[in-house]
Amino acid sequence: SDRYTDPKSLIPFGDKVYSQSDEDGIIREIFNRIGTTNKVFIEFGIGNGLENNTLALLFEDWRGLWIDASTKSVNTIQKEFSPIIENKQLSIIESFITAENINDLISSKIGYDEIDLLSVDIDGNDYHVLDAITCTSPRVIVIEYNAKFTPPIMYCMDYNPTHTWEKDDCFGVSLQFLDVHLGKKGYSLVGCNLSGANAFFVRSDLVGNKFCAPFTAKHHYEPPRYYLSGYFAGHPAAYSTLIKSLTMRSLT
Repeated sequence: SDRYTDPKSLIPFGDKVYSQSDEDGIIREIFNRIGTTNKVFIEFGIGNGLENNTLALLFEDWRGLWIDASTKSVNTIQKEFSPIIENKQLSIIESFITAENINDLISSKIGYDEIDLLSVDIDGNDYHVLDAITCTSPRVIVIEYNAKFTPPIMYCMDYNPTHTWEKDDCFGVSLQFLDVHLGKKGYSLVGCNLSGANAFFVRSDLVGNKFCAPFTAKHHYEPPRYYLSGYFAGHPAAYSTLIKSLTMRSLT
């Protein structure tokens, strides 16, 4: 497809530092093109803290909020990342996320009307929770999509606040549905990652001529290539890597 050879394509910039596959590099390139403002992120569904879309940003002096329902993960992160939690670079909340509680959760830690990045991966109600957010406005949204449903299929799981993913195809939202409904909210689809897991949306007033057009699900859809996920980038990730580099990074 010409979207791979288009000089404005994001795919060639894919790179894994701590993301599940190539999301880190795509996020970096998006902000290379549109710039940052406050370098604040929010991420829901952050795994064990060592494989997500925003850990790499903490190495580049971003700050933000993680929310996850796993007591085990949150306890581990609170212990291992205590220096950056104490200095307010990172906030973390343990909570099951619903459309009803998301604004209260965010508002308890984030006081900005606008943030640079929102990343959503909660294996189910992703669109419904995203749609419910009114307390802040992200410039960039990374959201998981259900790549089984190729464009033009309009699929969105009905809202169920108690949903837990059964590791089947009943989750989330199709790319076409996101394209249409996030378009109405003022966002443009600028690409998907190669594994067909995440879609990248930029607020439409920031897009200009910086990205690969047309900004449609049909043009940017990537099929499910989940086998591309889960490989290591270099040696296995450790919690201590970030914490044991705080002094030297402050010298830059």
